[in-house]
Amino acid sequence: MSYPNEPTLKTLQFYSTASYPCSYIDGREARSQVAAPTHLIDASTYSQLVLQGFRRSGYFTYRPHCDTCRACLPIRVAVNDFQPNRTQRKIWRRHQGLRASNAPLEFQPEHFELYRRYVSTRHAGAGMDDDDQSQYTQFLLTSRVDTTLVEFRDQDGTLCMVSIIDILDTGLSAVYTFFDPQAPGSLGTYGVLWQIDRCRAMGLPWLYLGYWIEESRKMAYKIHYQPCEILRGSHWTPL
Repeated sequence: MSYPNEPTLKTLQFYSTASYPCSYIDGREARSQVAAPTHLIDASTYSQLVLQGFRRSGYFTYRPHCDTCRACLPIRVAVNDFQPNRTQRKIWRRHQGLRASNAPLEFQPEHFELYRRYVSTRHAGAGMDDDDQSQYTQFLLTSRVDTTLVEFRDQDGTLCMVSIIDILDTGLSAVYTFFDPQAPGSLGTYGVLWQIDRCRAMGLPWLYLGYWIEESRKMAYKIHYQPCEILRGSHWTPL
């Protein structure tokens, strides 16, 4: 097992979970490497962990550590060199009427109702559509790092999309975005484009999009934001 070796990370411990069914590729077993204790993972430490392929779900900081599979590859967008394609430019223009504003990282019934509608449509049968208020809160609203919640509303004030975003030393990390599944115009794509634009406004060079899995349709879209890099072993390389 390999461990991060930066001096500020030496106080952490890393352990492997037991195997569990993979959520992305049918028939495969997955395993994660977990960083602990969670109370030592502050914003600076988490920024270093993300550079080494880690990601978080609530307080749980992990990276894929499967026995035989290396399909999950951390991916990040080089925002200063990013050039939207024709479809992305059209989507960006279409949603310019949306108003984005920061909101407290706390439970709001309006957010939860939108989340339930989103996962029941986009992730039916994956377990997320059974999330109750407690599971939703633990997944998205618990954080010891620098996290912001952004609401997107139309001109009538209707909530259309919510993005949870971590602010890192080297960029933004897209934690999770959910939106009205009936809304036209590819809101998910707009959410990524908005975060790229936000990185530029903050002077941050990278948008981290989690893991790219070529064999997973749900994850394959991430390579559409070019140029991007993936982490192979200990090196970020152009994809």
